[in-house]
Amino acid sequence: MSQSNLHLGVVMDPITAVAYKKDSTMAMLWAAQDRGYTLHYMEQEDLFLNAGQAYARMRPLTVHRDPEHWFDLGEADARPLAELDVILMRKDPPVDDNFTNAVHLLGFAEREGVLIVNPTEALLTCNEKLFAQQFPQCCAPTMVSGRADVLRAFHAEHGDVIFKPLDGMGGKGIFHIAPDGRNLGAVIEQLTLDGTRQVMAQRYLPAIKEGDTRILLIDGEPVPYGLARIPSAGETRGNLAAGGRGVSRELTARDRWLVEQVQPTLRKKGLLFVGLDVIGDYITEINVTSPTCIREIDDQRGTRIADQLLDAVARRLSTMR
Repeated sequence: MSQSNLHLGVVMDPITAVAYKKDSTMAMLWAAQDRGYTLHYMEQEDLFLNAGQAYARMRPLTVHRDPEHWFDLGEADARPLAELDVILMRKDPPVDDNFTNAVHLLGFAEREGVLIVNPTEALLTCNEKLFAQQFPQCCAPTMVSGRADVLRAFHAEHGDVIFKPLDGMGGKGIFHIAPDGRNLGAVIEQLTLDGTRQVMAQRYLPAIKEGDTRILLIDGEPVPYGLARIPSAGETRGNLAAGGRGVSRELTARDRWLVEQVQPTLRKKGLLFVGLDVIGDYITEINVTSPTCIREIDDQRGTRIADQLLDAVARRLSTMR
């Protein structure tokens, strides 16, 4: 099959509710349609398994660069996922049971030769906060525990600490506890569900005032510009979903060193699209589930990141075949 005749499926949040002006999945879909790919739309609940074969209720999808009318969907039809060439898994976190079950179902299609972006094994094993801890030379002092005494000891040692859940996104559930320890007990109780859930404690990085930078990597290679998400006044969270402001900047020498540290592992795992979150000199997360910020960087720098990703997809398909 020629690259222009590819059948591309996308599993995503409801397309009716995406943020048209900044949604990265839309950039991917526009780029794929521009190449002549046939698009197939699915939501997580559309996936199912029958006699060991993965299926989905797929709907033909046409996308438009029009903020008033950005898509058209055809009638749903239950078909094997193996009829597709590639599937973009773009369902946003949280990585809950529904998400992991959907990834397991995509794994059946993967075994039949469908390219899943990103690979299902990585989606299942690379918790975005814990994955970064595989590279301690790149990370600020960090503790993961559900025990109040352990978390209190970490705060006592480092004084200024960020506490956050392991499965959050968009800055939700993040608490900054100052050296005076005010509200420390309440935060630990709430985040750990009274000691029954592991959470992350990380030394506060004052460089967050200059932004939490998203660095996008395509098949291990960094886009030369990151997006610094600068917190709004009175906030410690740079996430755009939490009111942060996105400013593109060139990668620094330190950024490129951090990328070099993680590149071999990302390539070994077959990860085609990854977002590193960097504050100052440190990686805080490695996002593999549904990295964003394509649109903001493209708008400010004139890049075509989705096209770069689809080039990498085409190379991977050629290698597979």
